[in-house]
Amino acid sequence: MALGALIVLCFGQVGKKVLSLILGFAAGVMLAISAFDLIPGAMEMGSLSHAIAGFLLGAGMMYMLDLTIPHAHMTGDLDGPVTSLSHEKIRPEKILRTGYLIFLGMALHNIPEGLAIGAGLQSSPELGVTIAIAIGLHNVPEGMATAGPLKAGGLAGGKVLLLTTMAGLMTPLGALLGVIAFGISESLVAMGMALAAGAMVYISSDELIPQSHKYHSHMANFGILGGFLIGFALSG
Repeated sequence: MALGALIVLCFGQVGKKVLSLILGFAAGVMLAISAFDLIPGAMEMGSLSHAIAGFLLGAGMMYMLDLTIPHAHMTGDLDGPVTSLSHEKIRPEKILRTGYLIFLGMALHNIPEGLAIGAGLQSSPELGVTIAIAIGLHNVPEGMATAGPLKAGGLAGGKVLLLTTMAGLMTPLGALLGVIAFGISESLVAMGMALAAGAMVYISSDELIPQSHKYHSHMANFGILGGFLIGFALSG
């Protein structure tokens, strides 16, 4: 997320093709890890019921957050400042208020994403790192979406970077909580792995794939296919 903020502060928004490729790639990796690593691993360490319950819990958790917490869906023209709501031009103080709401939403959404990393780490360090890389790629555009309204609202660059970094740090905090919580028993590890799969499939379906196709459909497809193949290869 800090990298995304730096891109906005230094260069403005990236091109549509690049953003589509990044979002599609992250979605492909997440879907492959969920299908070939997390769900089979949850069934192996636990049972089918553990896998189903954990998957539904992870997806349901992200759905409830979407309903109750403001979250940045990067709509609008990439040539202008990113806001979470619309194209309309509004006063700087209202843009800044939107930026603060997006910051809060991002910070809270990053905690369950960290839980997914923690669940992967409990299964194996390699899986945890792979999940962290996929979520990290997904968080670069989210850092841009957080920094855009804050910058457009007149907040100083240092404060924009600080707030965006603070929101990003909720992910390693969630990972630490996940390692502690899911390390108690194999059944909880199984539930945690399935929870991570449910959360990542929801993120891919709700955010990454729609947004990637909105900006450039062909680059989105290349990103998804490439990310899926890499995720499949890493799961072997």
